[in-house]
Amino acid sequence: MRFKTWIPILLVTGLFTTWAAGCRPQQPVYLTGTGDTRSYYVGDALREEVPDTYVESLPEVTGAEAPLTLSNQNPSQGTWDLTLQETIRIALENGKVLRNLGGVAFSSGGTQGNPTALLSNPYGVGTIYDPALVESDPRYGVEAALSAFDGQLDASAGWNKYDEPQNIDPSSLAALSRPTVNQSDVGTFQATISKYAATGTTFYTRLNNGYEWSNSASTQWSSDWTSYVEAGFTQALLRGRGVQFNRIAGPGAIPGYYNGVVIARITADKALIDFEMGVRKMVYDVEEAYWNLYYAYRNLQTTMSGRNAAHATWNKVHARMEAGHSQGTRQAEAQAKSQFIQYRAYTEDALNNLYKTENALRYMMGISPSDGRLIKPIDEPSIARITFDWEELKAESLNRAPEIRKQKWDVKQRELELIASRNFLLPQLDLQANYRFNGMGHDLIQSNRHNSNAYASMTSGDYANWNMGLNLTIPFGYRKELAGVRNAEMTLTRARALLQEQELEMMHNISDAQRNIDRNYILAQDHFNRRLATQEEVDSTAATYEAGKTTLDQLLDAQRRLAEAESQYFRSIVDYNVSITKLHYLKGSLLEYDGVYLSEGPWPNKAYFDATRLARQRDAGKKINYGFTRPQVFSQGPVQQFQIPRQPQAQDVSYQGETFFPESGEVIYEQQGAENIPTPAPALSYPQIPYQQQYQQTPLPISERENLSVRTAGSPQTNNTAVGTARSNPIVSRKTVQR
Repeated sequence: MRFKTWIPILLVTGLFTTWAAGCRPQQPVYLTGTGDTRSYYVGDALREEVPDTYVESLPEVTGAEAPLTLSNQNPSQGTWDLTLQETIRIALENGKVLRNLGGVAFSSGGTQGNPTALLSNPYGVGTIYDPALVESDPRYGVEAALSAFDGQLDASAGWNKYDEPQNIDPSSLAALSRPTVNQSDVGTFQATISKYAATGTTFYTRLNNGYEWSNSASTQWSSDWTSYVEAGFTQALLRGRGVQFNRIAGPGAIPGYYNGVVIARITADKALIDFEMGVRKMVYDVEEAYWNLYYAYRNLQTTMSGRNAAHATWNKVHARMEAGHSQGTRQAEAQAKSQFIQYRAYTEDALNNLYKTENALRYMMGISPSDGRLIKPIDEPSIARITFDWEELKAESLNRAPEIRKQKWDVKQRELELIASRNFLLPQLDLQANYRFNGMGHDLIQSNRHNSNAYASMTSGDYANWNMGLNLTIPFGYRKELAGVRNAEMTLTRARALLQEQELEMMHNISDAQRNIDRNYILAQDHFNRRLATQEEVDSTAATYEAGKTTLDQLLDAQRRLAEAESQYFRSIVDYNVSITKLHYLKGSLLEYDGVYLSEGPWPNKAYFDATRLARQRDAGKKINYGFTRPQVFSQGPVQQFQIPRQPQAQDVSYQGETFFPESGEVIYEQQGAENIPTPAPALSYPQIPYQQQYQQTPLPISERENLSVRTAGSPQTNNTAVGTARSNPIVSRKTVQR
């Protein structure tokens, strides 16, 4: 049967199949297969899986021991005596991730909550690698912005083969000069080197070589080479012109998008300030946890004293009840026993709070939650009265607070962006010019034929082209450009308003911090005097009770109030020291107060090798004054992390235990009489905790604290948090960018 007879049959079959299926979607039919296709997909698309990766856990994680609890009170390795300086040093050594105590609250009632920032939002926590990551960002980093001004090599090579028939009568005369089939081989080889300058000029040089073979009868040679070399430039005369604009906006900028070298540098400076704030917060939390652990020990000793006093009273009342004494009633015995059990519960709660506070300090130090040792603070909190000159506080906080400095960088960035946005209001007027030397020959370089060397023809200079012209582009209305300027103005206005409000908020914060310092010191005096008065009350009530002139409940109440007064006294001492730390935290001097300075960590060895090579190359070259290409000043220099300490001079006045500095107005009070905070009496030790060392009021002077350093990673490949002594060379090291 012929093929044409099958066509009607196929058409009828197709129409019948379409009519039977209707508009419903149909599944395909296969001759093989079981038809159970869904078993490959159902239940697998959204199944959770474990990623194929492995990161070795820290030894502090794998070696963690069972925590200390009320049922497990004996540390296997005893106590670990730590000073505040050593605690901060360990925390900085383990500070690749800048931990903080977000979610943890300290109070007289104990430590509440657990740190959750790393588990809930890990990338919201700073690390030592963040400044290097911002610096090396291939899109918005400093090196990325500088790369826009690097030279570019653009090379291409291509080969084309043509074999096209022509509509020419072979018997005609035209066939003598034009073949019936056009055949040719064409090759093009081109290399261009271009560079964009900071002045808004684009320079380029180009070398082009072309080859062509054809079967045309009208050519001198069957194949030939054409070559030319040219150089040219395009200079922006209005829009895009100038070093300042190009270093702010960068090449190829559009209104609203600016990523020049200066903007990238400001972004890197903001990242450094964020790192500084992370280190500052970590040091503050370490110091706060340290002093609260000190209070936990003192509170434990206080509750132990109350428990022991209640136990002694209970034993005495019980003995009198057994002897049938008039004061030994069953009611009195039950009352004394009740207070003893109550204070035993207070002691157990205080011990549990000590373990929890010690765990918070361990977290900030970056060590395991339990390693068989119980950390014991051995530094004493300061009891000297410290006052700050208000005018000096205002000036220092407005200049040193990292939040204020970061916002000032943002204001400067918006000012620069406004300058760049106004440049777009100019027309696009470019001057273009180039000069070209041409050559042609049968061969490219060498030839025995006369005038058949393309390179010789090109280098002879006999054939040259040049052109020069202007290109002008003016958008009607400047709608987008005017919107960009308006947006930049409003953004700058907002940044300035935020800076002003930040400064106002800073004034409120430091005034409240100074108020808290004075309040906590006065409360510490009051609580100490209350403690002395309550001790006298306990002694007199005990003597009166022994004489049978008062009831037992008055004695128990006096003992309870003595324990409360002593606990509140130590709480106020800790609050006083934490409030001093808080003031230094707010005004930006906490790192100096704790002897910590920031510097850049080491780079890979290859970086030092390249830096030496470039330095030798620069030293051997001829120096050129690039002053005419410098933009306006946008930085006032590096931040002075350590201030020169004020030393007492001969003209300083000393009167009645006070040293007065006339210049700064700072007054340092020495201990005077009963109104100042004296050394507290040593308390009893808990039996299961070897805490035998008695406290002595010998606070470490700030000037004797060791200077510690926190180093940022020099590059993302390095793993180097270094901490060491900086007393001999407290120099701030920082990478500079050649612009």
